[in-house]
Amino acid sequence: MANLDQRLSLDGCTVAYNDSGGTGHPVLFLHGAGVDHVMFEEQAEAVSHSARRIIEWDMRAHGLSRPNAIGITADQLVEDAETLISALGLSQPVLVGHSLGGNIAQALVRRKPTGYAAIVVVDATWNTGPLNSMERLLLRLAAPMLALIPARSLPSVMAKASAVTRRARLDLARAFAQVPKREFLAIWQSTVSLVDPAPDYRVPIPLLLLRGDRDRTGNIATAMPAWAKHEGAQEVVIPDAGHVPTQDAPEAVTKALLHFLDSLEPRR
Repeated sequence: MANLDQRLSLDGCTVAYNDSGGTGHPVLFLHGAGVDHVMFEEQAEAVSHSARRIIEWDMRAHGLSRPNAIGITADQLVEDAETLISALGLSQPVLVGHSLGGNIAQALVRRKPTGYAAIVVVDATWNTGPLNSMERLLLRLAAPMLALIPARSLPSVMAKASAVTRRARLDLARAFAQVPKREFLAIWQSTVSLVDPAPDYRVPIPLLLLRGDRDRTGNIATAMPAWAKHEGAQEVVIPDAGHVPTQDAPEAVTKALLHFLDSLEPRR
């Protein structure tokens, strides 16, 4: 587990982060809903060893960034990321976001198209993609359905739904257990609210899409291939991995990520 020994005071919360520093191009990791920076631990270490500057953090109400004293909304989470980027003086960072982190990364690029060098989205739905009537219904029902799960069971249920390997499930259950059910439902609702169809929108910077081949979360398995086709972007499907391939199959994800980052070099 990375030592998040640096702190940034935000409205209602002090967030924990680690900035490797140095002169390498910055890469900001944004973890998924209910978990923490540990999900990217192996990728962050590899990227750091490639002479790039890496920033890991626990978002508001997650992991070490607790307690949180204000309401959790999508806008707040996006603004938190913008504040961290500004506070650290990051110039055109590459955004690497999983699930909620991937939705936040998409929102960041949409708000400031020239502010980022590239975006990597791992097992997150397509914010601006089209939704059919069934997908809209399932989005509305997601939080109410989760609310029916007893609080004591929620971490293990979420871990089992998110990963296929025992090692990954154990760590995810640890992370989910740190977030009270009430806050987790608010975080989940924030994820849902970032979905905002806009059929003519295109991501204006290099884009890599990654997903586990056994991910059955929401519409990701169908939305990501459609998104890749729409954008003419690369989609990498990770074998034998669920919703959190960074932990189910870390070596395959790391290889794809480093290859993509290397491909950006001529662009800088």
